[in-house]
Amino acid sequence: MSERYVSALQEIDRSQVALVGGKGAHLGELSRIEGVRVPAGFCVTTDAFRRIMAREPSVEAQLEELARATPDDREAIRTLSARIRRTVEEIAVPEDIAAAITGALARLGEQEAYAVRSSATAEDLPTASFAGQQDTYLNVVGPAEVLRHVRRCWASLFTERAVTYRQRGGIDHRTVHMAVVVQRMVFPHASGILFTADPVTGNRRVATVDAGFGLGEALVSGLVNPDVLTVRDGEVVSRTIAAKQRAVLALPDGGTQETAVEAERQKQPALTDAQAVELVRLGRLIEAHFGSPQDIEWCLVDDGFHIVQSRPITTLFPVPARDDEDRHIYVSVGHQQMMTDAMKPLGLSVWRHTAMVPMAEAGGRLFVDVTRRLASPASRAALLDLMGKGDPLVRDALETVLDRDDFVLPLPETGPGGPPTRTASAPAAASAPAAASARAAASAPAAASAPPPAPAPAPIATDPAIVTGLIERNEASLAALERDIRTKAGPELFDFLREAFGEHKRVLTDPLNLPVIMAGMEATWWLNDKLHEWLGEKNAADTLTLSAPDNITSEMGLALLDVADVVRARPEVVEFLQGVEDEGFLDELPKLAGGAEARQAIEAYLDRYGMRCVGEIDITRPRWRERPTTLVPVILDNVRNFEPGAARRRFEEGRLKAERKEQEVLSRLRALPDGAHKADETKRMIDRVRTFIGYREYPKYGIISRYFVYKQALLAEAERLVRAGVLAERDDCFYLTFEEFRDVVRSNELDHRLVQERKEAFRAYQALTPPRVLTSDGEAVSGAYRRDDVPDGSLVGLAVSAGTVEGRARVVLDMADADLEAGDILVTAFTDPSWSPLFVGIAGLVTEVGGLMTHGAVIAREYGLPAVVGVEGATRLIRDGQRIRVHGTDGYVEILA
Repeated sequence: MSERYVSALQEIDRSQVALVGGKGAHLGELSRIEGVRVPAGFCVTTDAFRRIMAREPSVEAQLEELARATPDDREAIRTLSARIRRTVEEIAVPEDIAAAITGALARLGEQEAYAVRSSATAEDLPTASFAGQQDTYLNVVGPAEVLRHVRRCWASLFTERAVTYRQRGGIDHRTVHMAVVVQRMVFPHASGILFTADPVTGNRRVATVDAGFGLGEALVSGLVNPDVLTVRDGEVVSRTIAAKQRAVLALPDGGTQETAVEAERQKQPALTDAQAVELVRLGRLIEAHFGSPQDIEWCLVDDGFHIVQSRPITTLFPVPARDDEDRHIYVSVGHQQMMTDAMKPLGLSVWRHTAMVPMAEAGGRLFVDVTRRLASPASRAALLDLMGKGDPLVRDALETVLDRDDFVLPLPETGPGGPPTRTASAPAAASAPAAASARAAASAPAAASAPPPAPAPAPIATDPAIVTGLIERNEASLAALERDIRTKAGPELFDFLREAFGEHKRVLTDPLNLPVIMAGMEATWWLNDKLHEWLGEKNAADTLTLSAPDNITSEMGLALLDVADVVRARPEVVEFLQGVEDEGFLDELPKLAGGAEARQAIEAYLDRYGMRCVGEIDITRPRWRERPTTLVPVILDNVRNFEPGAARRRFEEGRLKAERKEQEVLSRLRALPDGAHKADETKRMIDRVRTFIGYREYPKYGIISRYFVYKQALLAEAERLVRAGVLAERDDCFYLTFEEFRDVVRSNELDHRLVQERKEAFRAYQALTPPRVLTSDGEAVSGAYRRDDVPDGSLVGLAVSAGTVEGRARVVLDMADADLEAGDILVTAFTDPSWSPLFVGIAGLVTEVGGLMTHGAVIAREYGLPAVVGVEGATRLIRDGQRIRVHGTDGYVEILA
């Protein structure tokens, strides 16, 4: 195939990114849209760039050196990138490339003024805009100057900012090439940027126009504050007219100049309302053509608007697909499940197959559509109450949307019995037990108001045998799954798994499952309600639930203390573990003195808990059994921070503390009017809590145990596909849905482009922050705490475990990186059950995500740790090592001097 050095814009479409870069491909595509005016021009292609780079072999070695630098090594990046830029700028342009460029200029007009603009192949992509990373030169006049600035654009691929941006995005510099766009200049009265969706809220119905006088450089460089106009449904709904004191104008002989704007013009609007509405109309055409919200650069000249760039807005959270034009409101599943990270397609697919409620998908996360429940006044009140007790920010976000005049809900569905009046089930719960705990949370008294009447506990006998029976039935079902799946392979495995997903749901909907969980939770709320009313004591149940039996998650943390006891007694093992990096370390342990016993203890722990991991609702995440090195830092922390027998002592201390609390409460109640009756009723509720509250954690354990069995079988199929040459690597199966994986197994065929596209999308989704509430208009609504009862400067959250503690903050984003000392306060984004081994060694907990009934809150109460969850931006606002004070009873965190 012959090399092509120049392409006219009208010959280019969006498929030619590899040839003309992102900007060039978008401009070529823009020029094809009827009604959209794009200045004439051409692209100097990446073929020319590769030819140039090949003329200087030293560049390849310099790129190798640059690839070895880390994104944080600013000095190395600065030095190496400057050296590469100098080398590229000094390369002579071959005669045939120069002739192609000057020939294209002759066809457009040699002495016209041009904009010479960089267009890299990793630029203006759906997942990364790279806006402003390479250079643009305006008002370039004459062929010699155009050639010189083309060379400068090539070199700008290696600006320090562009190199750092690529390294942070994991993009290899050697895979990125530079094209150059050369366009006839337009000399506008006004220019600016149009966002076809609100870049802050994400609302797709709202467009934002930034406008200033002269060339757009004044805006993008921050030289002036622009006028800002907001347009919704063809009408300007808000406007801010700035004092535009400076403008950038073109000079007659080339180049640009910053100029003062006359005082009488500074406060004049750069656009009329009618012009802004017309610009947004054009923007909607462009958005519809590209299929996503756009960031558009525009210029206004005498004869109308010219579009000089359009790129995707990459920071918006995607909107779930729907099959109607109605307005919808979605609530995040991840905020309920303590896993707000993006999930891979197989993880999303399997969770949806095993969930108890229908779910929508967007941005690698799952959401539940609560629109119909909100449409009915009866179910709306119940849903808002439920959400408010679980996570006040979700309730506030929902109310924020509902309070708007422009958001009209559909009419409530009615059946033969009239409008629905039943209580809404938990919208984001993915299982019956999660729904139960969320419903129980709805009964909790509001901390800052008089408690409502306590709910009646679920009608179930206080009998430990009920919990034992549930656990035994779950374990029997799991054993049957493990036995039966061993004989299944190929398409038969997927048919078997579809049946197993049905059994998965049947286990979760055991008739006693929901009543048991609700009995424990409702009794907890009854105690908090009544003891606050009768004794004036907040959150008394937090102490009464300490060391409750049958809590699989708290037992998991204590069991790792027992493992540490075995390791601690063997110094050679301790020393070995301090240098462990390879996942095969367990096989090396028997070679050490005492290593066989240490291995046996760790293996026993993995047999019981090895299916767990951070983000465990995503089946694709590596389990502890697959990556046991994750546990090594925690074991070593336990060796360092605890004495032998700590697990037994801690559990017994908690049990005795709960027992003493029970005696104290009952004694105080008996001294009240009608005290005997109040004490008897309270004793019955304490017994109920002690019997049932621990089971709250078991169903999730059962779900994840089954997930690990599913995963092992699916990975065996993936390995067979690798051996057959169908999959490039085993983990590629994670980027397929369950149905797509089944089809690949049946056909032994795979579109590898699909896997690559899914990997790129997943990387982009990882960078997004999922909202608690999302509308079908694309608006991400986070909610806010409406409180004035906390000290100034404090970080507000939700009180989930009583007590106050002061200590050193340890900001930990990955459990494997934890390095904790006794008395530290763990600050992290979220905690699921896999974090509980860390809880035994800390003094308090602060998380960005969470609610009253999420796992971190439950285990914090179980261990008696003061905890505040739902603290927006905690890992950013609290620095690692700072001293903080956690007010677990009142729900706020103080950062201390």
